[in-house]
Parts: sequence; structure tokens; C-alpha cells
Amino acid sequence: MTTGNDRLIGGRIGQAIGEAVRYIRTVSDEPAEIALILGSGLGVLADRMERTAVIPYRDIPHFPVSTVEGHAGELILGRAAGRPVVLMNGRFHMYEGYDAQTVAFPVRVMRALGAGTLVVTNAAGGINTDFRPGDLMLIEDHINLTGRNPLVGPNDDDIGPRFPDLSEAYSRRLRDLAERAAAERGIPLVRGVYAGLLGPSYETPAEIRMLRTLGADAVGMSTVNEVIAARHAGMEVLGISCISNMAAGILPQPLSHREVMETAERVKEKFLELVLAVLPGI
Repeated sequence: MTTGNDRLIGGRIGQAIGEAVRYIRTVSDEPAEIALILGSGLGVLADRMERTAVIPYRDIPHFPVSTVEGHAGELILGRAAGRPVVLMNGRFHMYEGYDAQTVAFPVRVMRALGAGTLVVTNAAGGINTDFRPGDLMLIEDHINLTGRNPLVGPNDDDIGPRFPDLSEAYSRRLRDLAERAAAERGIPLVRGVYAGLLGPSYETPAEIRMLRTLGADAVGMSTVNEVIAARHAGMEVLGISCISNMAAGILPQPLSHREVMETAERVKEKFLELVLAVLPGI
């Protein structure tokens, strides 16, 4: 068996996806309509869904393992809000040493399991000075500043086109659905552009000023390559950021992962209510 660090490009990627799917199907034949990726501290949904299978990432062929606090490292199949879902409780980051193809590989596996929609969440630093820690931001668009793209290398036409369109990377239909669901429940929801950087160091104040000039409202170290892979595979995408802290230089205080986790804990019920309200309408 190859490891998650191997580059999964060209003809091999289809084979690797097939091997991962076949193993998952030996554990559960549960259907999957919606894929979910939960960011740092946002695994509360995994605790509330009806589970039919919980599979550690280390058991799935070609899956890497998650090494970051707040990422449980398990693939869960079951139902949430009455919908068949496959859920990543914890994700992978390039700053852990994985390449973009490996980070995006689970998205392709979830697509092969039948999921046509991806709901992706993350914890992000607020760049927009109108934001406050604890806000939920609907991602309208992203800026990929990781310097990487999961589609580099030979293209597998069975997965998606050589040059996929990203003019609507985040579905307008799903954004409208989320805004209606939030308004009906009195959940404040802001909109913005997410900038994805490589990490793992937090940004400098000068970099945050640059990002604001570029049009970013929030910044993080994930999501963009997963979304590129999802759109390449024809999935519809909804993205939600938890503004876990204000980015460097906005407030006179240092940044820490502990603050990220504490904010996620504080807003988890609001986050859970919003996601569960959106799922039935997808």
C-alpha cells in the first residue's frame, strides 16, 4: 500500500481513489449525498449525527493522517438532518508536509462515494475590521495564495476537465439558502472572501495589510485546494468560516491556536444550528 505522502497524480489517482472507496465500502455501504469537512474545533456536528460507520483515516488506503489539535482524524458515514452524509472530522494541511494532491484526495474519494455537494468549514482570522471573533462568515470567493494547486500534473478526464471554471467556486444557490436559513433562526451571518495561505506561521501585520488591499476579508491555512478539487469533480460547494480571532496587527495582542479553539467552542451551537438548517435544502 502506498502512503498518503505519495503524489497521487496522473493515471494513479483513479486507481488510488478506487482502492480507498473499496475499503470504505467493506466497512459501510451507506449512501452519501453530501460531503462535509469540519475545521479546527468545529467537530461538534460529528457528535450529533446518526453514525453508521466511523473509520480512522489511518485505516483508509492512501489517506494521510491529521496531526493538528482539534482535528479528530476520522471519516464518518451516516445521517445529519435526515440527509445521507460523509463527514471528515478533521482535515489535512500542506503545512503538515502534505502536497496539494494529497490534501485534496479525500474530497475526490467522497465524490466517488456519491456526494454531489461539499460543505466546507474552517476557522479563520478576521481581516475585515467590521468582523468580530465568533462571527460566522459565508465564503463568497477565495484567493489561493498557497502557491499550490491540486490539479497540477496530468489530468484524469474521468474525474474532471483539464481547465475547470472557478467563476462560481462557491455556489450562489447554496449561499442564498444559507442566508435564508440564518435569517429564519436569527443567526448573524456575514459574507466575505477567504484567503488561503500555506502556513503554519500566522501572518505578519504587513501581510494582513496586503491581503486587505487584495480584497480578502478572512485568512486561513486550508480550504482553497479542497474547493478547487471539488469544483474540478463537478461538486457544488458551500463554505462557512468561523472568525476565530482578528488577524495580526488589528488588535494589540499575539495570536495563538488556543484562541482559535476557545472561540470555536463558544460558537459551536450556533454553527451546528446553521449547518443542520442548511442540509435539508441542499
